[in-house]
Amino acid sequence: MPGIELGLGLWQESFEGIERLWLRWYNSGGNWIPTPLELLEQEKMRSDELAAKLRELGINPDNL
Repeated sequence: MPGIELGLGLWQESFEGIERLWLRWYNSGGNWIPTPLELLEQEKMRSDELAAKLRELGINPDNL
């Protein structure tokens, strides 16, 4: 769908505990659009990385 820069492709993976071939949206760069769970996981990783960096700088992120 060039007008909205989205495509629909086949994605072989496990989703919500079910392994199969799924239809999934991808962007104009060919990257899969993240699911809500994937977005949460990405944000958790980013948060953990930032907390580790703060600790390296001698700042306890739990006290912010």
